[in-house]
Amino acid sequence: MTSLFSTRWRVGLAALAVTLGLSGCGYNDFQRLDEEVKAGWSEVLNQYQRRADLIPNIVSTVKGEANFEQETLTKVVEARAKATSIQATPELVNNPEAFQKFQAAQGELSGALSRLLVVSEQYPNLKANQGFQDLRVQLEGTENRITVARNRYIKTVAEYNVKVRSLPTNLTAMVMGYQVKPSFTVQNEATISAPPTVSFDKPAAASK
Repeated sequence: MTSLFSTRWRVGLAALAVTLGLSGCGYNDFQRLDEEVKAGWSEVLNQYQRRADLIPNIVSTVKGEANFEQETLTKVVEARAKATSIQATPELVNNPEAFQKFQAAQGELSGALSRLLVVSEQYPNLKANQGFQDLRVQLEGTENRITVARNRYIKTVAEYNVKVRSLPTNLTAMVMGYQVKPSFTVQNEATISAPPTVSFDKPAAASK
């Protein structure tokens, strides 16, 4: 009986040691951060999908305005098609090349939408169209939510990647197969978010 008790005691101590060891080497942190990255990524996708769902209504409303720039509309439609054609699976966050393509496509869509909103300012009927203005407010709110979701994702991925690269948790990462995850970059971010300069001035006639 005593021998059985000792065996159980040793097994319990061994299990406790393993648990403490895993905790000390960052295993539990990896589990937590990995789940937070997944949750953050899901929120980013939700906001991008919200934006994509608004675009058809915006384009439909703008089409009703006579002489609206067809090229501007075409670019928005094409950019949306390109952005939504990329299958945004959870695995995308572990594929730097695919992640970069996704980010580039969303950036193109942001630029196309920005130009559309700038051009729409030149049309009094659109400015007076309550339906269009409501859609515009929804779009601007969605863009703000995208920014918030992206920032949270960037912060979580940064914390996760530090764990992957740092001693001694990098040893746990190698053993468990945790790798550095790609994140959104700030490259060209200012260019993407800034509205383009649109001039409607007619060029001066060339002197004869």
